[in-house]
Amino acid sequence: MNTGSSPQIGQLVRILKGKDAGEAAVVIAVVDSRFVYIADGDKRKFDGPKKKNIGHLELIPFISSEIVNSLEETGRVTNGKLRFAVMKYGASAGKSASEKGD
Repeated sequence: MNTGSSPQIGQLVRILKGKDAGEAAVVIAVVDSRFVYIADGDKRKFDGPKKKNIGHLELIPFISSEIVNSLEETGRVTNGKLRFAVMKYGASAGKSASEKGD
C-alpha cells in the first residue's frame, strides 16, 4: 500500500483508509515505525492532528521544505502553510488526472 520507505516530517501523504480516504495531508510528527500524526490545515488543524497507521497512507515523494523549516525553528507550523502545501500538491494531481480523460 505505501511506498515502503519511512515517512518524514513535512512529507505529503494520501489517505487510503478511513473517513478521509482520498484526501491529502502532511506528516507533522513521526511517532514510531508504524504511526505518524497528519494534518491538512483545514479539517485537521495543527493543534488537533490525526494519528494514522502508515499502512493506511500512500507516501507522496514530496517534502515541503517550508513546513520542515517552520517546525525546526518554532516547533509549530501555521494551518495556512499546511493548506498551501496540500493545495499545491492537489493542483498538480488534479492536472494529471484531467489529462487522463475518461
